[in-house]
Amino acid sequence: MGSNEQTVLQFVPSPTSVSARVHPLVIFNICDFYVRRPDQAERVIGTLLGSVLPDGTVDIRNSYAVPHNESSDQVALDIDYHHNMLSSHQKVNPKEVIVGWFSTGSVTGGSALIHDFYSREVSNPVHLTVDTEFRSGNAAIKAFVSLSLSLGDLQLAAQFQEIPLDLRMVEAEQIGFDVLKPTNVDKLPSDLEGMEASMERLLALIDDVYKYVDDVVEGRAAPDNKIGRFISNTVASLPKLSPQAFDKLMNDSLQDQLLLLYLSSITRTQLSLAEKLNTAAQIL
Repeated sequence: MGSNEQTVLQFVPSPTSVSARVHPLVIFNICDFYVRRPDQAERVIGTLLGSVLPDGTVDIRNSYAVPHNESSDQVALDIDYHHNMLSSHQKVNPKEVIVGWFSTGSVTGGSALIHDFYSREVSNPVHLTVDTEFRSGNAAIKAFVSLSLSLGDLQLAAQFQEIPLDLRMVEAEQIGFDVLKPTNVDKLPSDLEGMEASMERLLALIDDVYKYVDDVVEGRAAPDNKIGRFISNTVASLPKLSPQAFDKLMNDSLQDQLLLLYLSSITRTQLSLAEKLNTAAQIL
């Protein structure tokens, strides 16, 4: 009599509601780890710290690199260093827990082995990749979770599936990220240049809003209630100032910026003179 049992080849998917958001500090840390990597290392890997929000979003707020050796068929992690760093971080912020791991470059054959290790540290870890070599002209940042390919009760392999990733930053962080994102940066902008770039971006956004409102009024674009309420709330939040009062406010702010630049320049000069005098005194 024949058996009705069948062997089924199946994917075991992760939760479809998984998404992640990463703070710019994590990206800057990863780029710094990559610059300081050992000469023989092709990529850098490390641990991601953060928390899981009530809606299931993985909030990635911090990171640290983990020394490792990697070959074509095996990966060796410094587990003691990993645990010591985790203990040190949690003494400062006990609410931050392991939420996944990162690597520079893209997903490779050894990524499955590393992901398996972090799967024992946390349930359903997130794998964050940062293209520090700018292969596409920009720093491509992606997040993945692992899907299991099993044959009956036997797990055969793991597949990385990309998940939605949101890069969250405030305006000051956005300006810094925009400066460091291009592949070639001649120099960092000064405070005045940064203010000028911000004003140009603000004017461009205002022009876009004007164009959208005109298109809606003329019937060239379909109205959107959410956008309308957002524009209304934004306009209502602006203080009512006369042009003269606004010019005075901007001039006062500009003078404050120039005063800070002047004081910081004097401070640097004083420190440089003190260092040279101290060196001369030690020699004599």
